[in-house]
Amino acid sequence: MIGYVTLGTNDFAKATAFYDALLAELGGKRMMEMTDHYIAWGSNPAGAMVSIIKPYDGKPATSGNGTMISLAADSPATVDRVYKKAIELGAKDEGAAGPRGDSGFYAGYFRDLDGNKLCAFFSG
Repeated sequence: MIGYVTLGTNDFAKATAFYDALLAELGGKRMMEMTDHYIAWGSNPAGAMVSIIKPYDGKPATSGNGTMISLAADSPATVDRVYKKAIELGAKDEGAAGPRGDSGFYAGYFRDLDGNKLCAFFSG
């Protein structure tokens, strides 16, 4: 049901480099670009995308408290790889990759360079 998610950024160049490297770990590539203020990444032209944008109103981008974007992975090993890559790229730890509960849910949580919270997860 999700078409795309947009994350605001205050440093477009740094955010672009961060998401180019991070989303490549999940098979993501740039699917849409609009000048120097919007890029969307996906792995399937008809699938959901993650995007960054400079806020339309020209005010600073801020992260939402309680807002999180979850990125689906195909295995716990992929979650580990994505989480590790995020931290290497300068993300802040919000919960190391590992199992959560007894349901087969495996996730790692982090905040990107602008403070947006993301989760890489596998459920199975």
